[in-house]
Amino acid sequence: MPIRTAASPPAHRPVASAAGATGLTKVYGEGETRVVALDSVSVEFGRGRFTAIMGPSGSGKSTLMHCVAGLDSVSAGSARIGDTELSTLNDRQLTRVRRDSVGFVFQAFNLLPTLTALENITLPMAVAGRRPDRQWLDLVVAKVGLSGRLGHRPAQLSGGQQQRVAVARALVSQPEIVFADEPTGNLDSRAGAEVLGFLRDSVRDLGQSVVMVTHDPVAASYADRVVFLADGRITDELLNPTAERVLDQMVHFGA
Repeated sequence: MPIRTAASPPAHRPVASAAGATGLTKVYGEGETRVVALDSVSVEFGRGRFTAIMGPSGSGKSTLMHCVAGLDSVSAGSARIGDTELSTLNDRQLTRVRRDSVGFVFQAFNLLPTLTALENITLPMAVAGRRPDRQWLDLVVAKVGLSGRLGHRPAQLSGGQQQRVAVARALVSQPEIVFADEPTGNLDSRAGAEVLGFLRDSVRDLGQSVVMVTHDPVAASYADRVVFLADGRITDELLNPTAERVLDQMVHFGA
């Protein structure tokens, strides 16, 4: 695959969508146990942009990410990756889209302890029977600062280094979009800042699209845009956020 480079689109052009939802509703349970986790949410996540999703506990932020990423089904409305409508896909097609078009970074690093850092990074592509583009792999490894640690197993790496491996694994297949669910939740502030910087750099320097769920205003300040949810609905958004502006907004709706 050719290496992509980030380029900011002219201000008069709309940003293309890497993923999104239209009228997305997600309901769990029935009768007295019925819970509406998402209530007719419509949102676009721009290509080559870093978007943070924030909201109080139970607001639906992780559910939104899981539905748009194809990890959970929708009750009504639609979710899509690029131009692909997820509800039209069978299980095999959905698995292929997640494998080929989506990268994931979670709070738990999800590394295999018996594999080296390099083997963990390339594992999803190996399972799919594909070889990573060596130039792109080298670029991603250098970007996340792992060039000297590729032969180490997870137990020989710090928490921050393990999450760097997870970030590199998400980026190496050049996915349409990367979804990150509380990626700094298990890290101290310094390691968290490093990981957030790598995600920020992947957008700025590599042209990647990133959507991150977080509860941390400082983490959200690394994004280009913050989308706020409450009670399963989008309530507001901020462009070019700072930690102070995000915190003010969270206080406003009681997060």
